[in-house]
Order: sequence, then structure tokens, then C-alpha cells
Amino acid sequence: MTAFARNQWYVAAYSHEVGRELLGRTVLGEPLVLYRTEEDGAPVVLHDRCVHRRYPLSEAPTRLDGDRIVCGYHGFTYDTTGACVYVPGQKRVPRTARVASYPVVERDSLVWVWIGDPELADAGTIPRARHLDSPGWVTVRGMEPVDCDYGLLVDNLLDLSHETYLHGGYIGTPEVAETPITTEVDEGAGIVRVSRRMDDAECPPFYARSTGVRGRITRWQDIEYHAPCLYLLHSRIAPVGVEPGPDGSDPNGFHTEITYAITPSAGGRVYDFWAVSRDWATDDAEVSAFLRDSNHTVVMQDVTALNLLQRSLGTERAGYRELSINIDTGGLAARRILARLVEEGDKPVEGVR
Repeated sequence: MTAFARNQWYVAAYSHEVGRELLGRTVLGEPLVLYRTEEDGAPVVLHDRCVHRRYPLSEAPTRLDGDRIVCGYHGFTYDTTGACVYVPGQKRVPRTARVASYPVVERDSLVWVWIGDPELADAGTIPRARHLDSPGWVTVRGMEPVDCDYGLLVDNLLDLSHETYLHGGYIGTPEVAETPITTEVDEGAGIVRVSRRMDDAECPPFYARSTGVRGRITRWQDIEYHAPCLYLLHSRIAPVGVEPGPDGSDPNGFHTEITYAITPSAGGRVYDFWAVSRDWATDDAEVSAFLRDSNHTVVMQDVTALNLLQRSLGTERAGYRELSINIDTGGLAARRILARLVEEGDKPVEGVR
């Protein structure tokens, strides 16, 4: 199992998921309850277990009284810092009556939480995905839990050659698997980059139906993986012979940002937050619906495959050794970085991203 690097930022929810209704999530094995304050709407993240009898604070009939959580089992009440401010039947609140409060930052329509030492939480190290809520961009999104080790999802996303076989008829074409990749690794920053350019490729239905492009295309896939949580795929297509600018601004090219937040929930379970952002056809609701439905289908194909892979690995004989090839270079680099984050005492990645 891929070990958890605790002193890192992880996505616990999308901004739109966190409101005045209590939301339960589990991150790195820690049960969390999320909500927004009444006064300024700031997100709050507390440990999701009452200190009295461990009742989940995210479950009914637990409720909010202003910005305080009132446990639905015996009425223990907690403020936004996790301190218990009321217990039933007595005036004295036990000194140990408090639940953990976690550092939380809301950025780019994502709610990030820090599970480790709060003294080490530096918001400046959170990687950015500005397209998720920037003007001129439209995003469709979702989240699926996967019953697999989170390292398997990292492997999956860094090796896009599987698109040809697992996602044929949606995003996969023969050229994806046939085109060599280039891999760059910034060990210090914890970033892996994997790129491929397909100069004369079939246009997959995902893009043909959404953009209207017909015939052969040039296709770019440029991945940035910011360990441990954020994955960005800068995807561009253009009719063969057309060179879009580096920001996809050429009117004959189409720039799409595919974002994944890979958040370990617990051992053998991971949250797969996914989003598709575009700066073209931004007023077309039919395109949005098509991209949402198509990408959800692709994600569920991954979910099915990864669930099956996890079960298969659980039955492997002792001493089994996996085989890796060139397309695995990025995934193997990510494994090294994740292992280093744990081995170095979970020190946060240096530098502002």
C-alpha cells in the first residue's frame, strides 16, 4: 500500500459541496466534518467524532446552532476551533472535551485540508488550478470514490496509453498508445511532467462531437502531477497543419484542461475528483452536458478497472514482481517522490507553486 504523506495539502471537497449542511469525508483515514460559518462563509473542518461516545458529527440528527455543532446523540456542542462549549447536565466542561480542528484553505473552487502538524501548514505550497474558477472558462466536474490504493490511480493518470484500450470510443485512439512520451521530473518541487504530441491522429468522439472538428488532428497531452494530490492535463487539439498558440488561443485550436485531485481516503480507498474545463463554446449547454456525461463514463471505466486491479493484486502470490516499461516512467517517478515525502518525515515540498 502507498504510504500517506500527512504533512501535505489534500482536496477534501469542491467549494460547492461545502455549505450549511454538514458534510462528512475521510482523508488519510481521518474522519472529517465540513461546513461554512454563518457570518463570512469560511469553511471549517473538524474531526468527525464526538468526544463523548464517538458519534459522527456529520450524521443526523447532529445540527448547526449558529456556527456551533450540536451532536445529535447527547448534545455535546463544539465551536469552530473544536472546543466543546456545552455538555448536558453539568456546567463544567471537561478540559479534554475538544475535537481536532484542521487547517483549511479554499482556492480555485477546491477546499484543501492539512491533516498533519498544523504548525507546518503553509498555504503558499498549494498547487494552483486557476482555470477551475477563472473568467472565460467553463467547468464540468464530479467525484467518484475508488476502492483501490491511491498509488494505482496516480499510475493510471500518468500513463495515458491506456486510453487506447480502456477508453476506446471516447478519448482513446491508436495514436495515444503508439506515440512515445517525454518525461521530466523535478524531484525538489515534487512535480512530474509527461508529454506526448500526436502529429497526425484520429479525432476521438470526445473531441469530435464537442468541437465539431472532423478528419485528422494534431493532439497534445501535457501532464503536470504535483505530488501528492493535484494532476493537471493540458490537452489541445487542432486540425492537422494548424498550430495553436501555447495558451490554446488560436481560433482553429481547442484548449481543454483536465483536472484530477487524487485524495487518499483510507487504505485501499481514494477520492477521484475530476473536472473538465474549456475556454471555447462556453455558452453552449449541450457541449457542457456532453463533456460531463462523456468524462463521467471515462472515469467510471477507470473506477471499474482499478477496483478489479486492486482485488487482483490482493490475490497475487508472494514474491510477485511487476514489469515496467517506458510508458511507466512518469508513474515510477511519482512513486519515488511519494515515498520520499514519507521518508523525509513528511516535510512539505519546498517552494511556492
